[in-house]
Amino acid sequence: MKILLVGASGTLGRAIDAELSADHEILRAGRGSGDFRVDLRDDASVAELFRATGKVDAIVAASGNVHFGPLAEMTPAQFDSGLQDKLLGQVRLALIGQHHLNDGGSITLTTGILAEEPIRQGANATAVNAAVEGFARAAACELGRGLRINVVSPNALQESWEGYRAYFPGFEPVPAARAALAYRRSVEGVQSGRVYKVW
Repeated sequence: MKILLVGASGTLGRAIDAELSADHEILRAGRGSGDFRVDLRDDASVAELFRATGKVDAIVAASGNVHFGPLAEMTPAQFDSGLQDKLLGQVRLALIGQHHLNDGGSITLTTGILAEEPIRQGANATAVNAAVEGFARAAACELGRGLRINVVSPNALQESWEGYRAYFPGFEPVPAARAALAYRRSVEGVQSGRVYKVW
């Protein structure tokens, strides 16, 4: 398959690349690195990405930022930053990308455990992740041409644990390589509208 991997240079993206690249052609994209540059916050940038790649068999998004901070100090603008980046960025990739998928192709988006397990200072992350999952479940009902859409929801990653463990008391991190298996399941499998939890 010809797979577009957005966010290929991140910790999770590198693990997905390692998992899939032996069996598939990977087109790596990112805001500042990769074979193609793309800003998921901009319609024109995403459209240009697909003009450059041509038709693909799968789209995988392993990117997106959210705002972490105390609710009492959070501004609407800070909350909106997560909406524009991780939520609308991935939704934009799916909405535009569906028209550039070969029949039977797939879209895989990324959320995280915070969609269901809130933490202190994580209101934006919980809202954004839950919204991405809701979008994918609904979009799966409407996609034609045998297209599929799923979400992978990993726990905090072992590779990033030292920087985040204080925010995730009692959580058990997972290796990025384990999370990457769920992306293979989404890309190569038959299901649609699923949230694959790697907790």
